Order: sequence, then C-alpha cells, then structure tokens
Amino acid sequence: MEELCEINVIHQDTVNEVKKIMPEDGLIYDLAELFKVFADSTRMKIIYALMDNELCVCDIAVIVGTTQSAISHQLRILKQAKLVKYRKEGKVVYYSLDDEHISQIVKKGREHIEEL
Repeated sequence: MEELCEINVIHQDTVNEVKKIMPEDGLIYDLAELFKVFADSTRMKIIYALMDNELCVCDIAVIVGTTQSAISHQLRILKQAKLVKYRKEGKVVYYSLDDEHISQIVKKGREHIEEL
C-alpha cells in the first residue's frame, strides 16, 4: 500500500521555497535527455571502458563484445550528448570521455546502487 497523507494539507512556505529553486522546464528536459543516454547498457559499457582509457572503435568493440558498426552508432549518440570526444591520429580515431563530470556521474550512480 502506498504511503499517502491522511489529510490534504499544503505546506505553502515549503512549496514556495522549492518552487524558487526548481530549474526551468527546459533544463529539466535537458537533464532527462542526458540520463536517457545513460539508460543503454552498451553505452554504459563504452563509458566505463573510456573512464581511464583512450580507445579506438576496434578496441571498444572487442571490450564490449559487439561489432564496430554497433559501437560507431553508440559513439555517435554519445558524441551528440557531449559525453565523448575524439581525436584523429593518422588513420585511427581515438575516443575519450568529454570531461571528468561523466566519470563522476557514473561513479555516483554506482555508489548509489551498491548502497541498496
């Protein structure tokens, strides 16, 4: 059974305080979109692989256990979300996480899961 209030009372002072700090809908939407990108296990494997390493598509495919084509598709999504960046060295393209924030998000998520 759900925990519900037994009476209908609005704590207006608290509601007003929360409304003051609530981000605009556009930011909430962008946050939701960001977390959708994290909601795919293949993309999470790629992010984990890139947390401490710069890797090419071939390496990532072997680590994740899928095709280079599938990895390229997922990397495109991660690039669009600004979660990964790349650099070319000759004919090889190396991918890495865009910045330290991505590692922090993943580490905090893992800490939360491991507490459960």
